[in-house]
Amino acid sequence: MTDAPLTPEDDDDALAGEYVLGVLDMADRSAVEARMKADAVFAARVTAWERRLSPLDDETPEAAAPDLMPQIEARIFGKERRPRHWLAWISLGLSGAIAAGLIFAVVFMVPPTPQVVAVLATKDAGLSYRLTQVGEQLTVTRVAGTPAPAGQVHQLWIIAPGASPVSLGLLGDEALVVDYPKPPAGWMFAVSVEPEGGSPSGLPTGPVILAAPVTSDT
Repeated sequence: MTDAPLTPEDDDDALAGEYVLGVLDMADRSAVEARMKADAVFAARVTAWERRLSPLDDETPEAAAPDLMPQIEARIFGKERRPRHWLAWISLGLSGAIAAGLIFAVVFMVPPTPQVVAVLATKDAGLSYRLTQVGEQLTVTRVAGTPAPAGQVHQLWIIAPGASPVSLGLLGDEALVVDYPKPPAGWMFAVSVEPEGGSPSGLPTGPVILAAPVTSDT
């Protein structure tokens, strides 16, 4: 269903009403105010709208303002009439999108807290490594002591019950980051002293100076 074409007078009346209602953007308001100075007839339409919407004396019956929404919709969307609830659907859709964005930010943008899975340290805590897990990533950081002497290196091992040690990497001044899921409780971490470049055999060849079990999942 379509409305009859708007006459220039209807269009001017709708524009005057929009100006008085304050729904125009700054550019359109400036254009209307400039036209009011040059077009006395249009200025009179604005004045008429101001009078309709201003507080009236109790003795004077209030003039009923015409329904401007069809004309406003026609100015915005063209001649085809949109259902009134069309704007409500847009509003609800935008609200839902904003809410979804906020949920996404809370769930996916807040970084997870690293979980300590083991601490390997000497009895006097002169040398200590802390192992933390975030998802499928294990990070090993030296928190006390110094690296192995020149020509040697500290090597990290993971040991499953009843299995041979498996190397997870060499420990130097920088933190070691390994893509490795958290092993279950009962597995062991160990650090041995190996020749520079790591164990030549794939198993610990030097003294094991640190060892600690994986912390419990509870």
